[in-house]
Amino acid sequence: MEAEKQKASQLVCRGIRGATTAPGNDRESILAATRELLTEIVAANDLHPEDLTSILFTMSPDLNAEYPALAARQLGWVEVPLLCAQEIDKPGALPHTIRVLLHWNTPAAQSEIAHVYINGAEVLRPDHAAKFAIVGGGVR
Repeated sequence: MEAEKQKASQLVCRGIRGATTAPGNDRESILAATRELLTEIVAANDLHPEDLTSILFTMSPDLNAEYPALAARQLGWVEVPLLCAQEIDKPGALPHTIRVLLHWNTPAAQSEIAHVYINGAEVLRPDHAAKFAIVGGGVR
């Protein structure tokens, strides 16, 4: 019991960012791209869904065929609070983009977090994409 209290007192809430692109504005493209992104984030950070506080998903305005949060539910993340929103319609922004911000309770330092950008979204944060390539090896 004392060990659990000590571990819990060392936890902080950290943000994990990620993004991907969907090949089209259809239900399965959005869900498959989101599942892939979440799977890569889990692998890169040794994350367990029960340690998540919440997840915020956003999509570029050209995507609206499905909620990306459904992909998390399909992965079995039924207890995690999820929210979807639409990104600002900025001219010239990367199209068909799905972004995620996971709030993770972890003892890991901020510098140990692997942010994941895949499937063309690497251009959004090349600094994080390069770090993920070294840590997780999943950048394509």
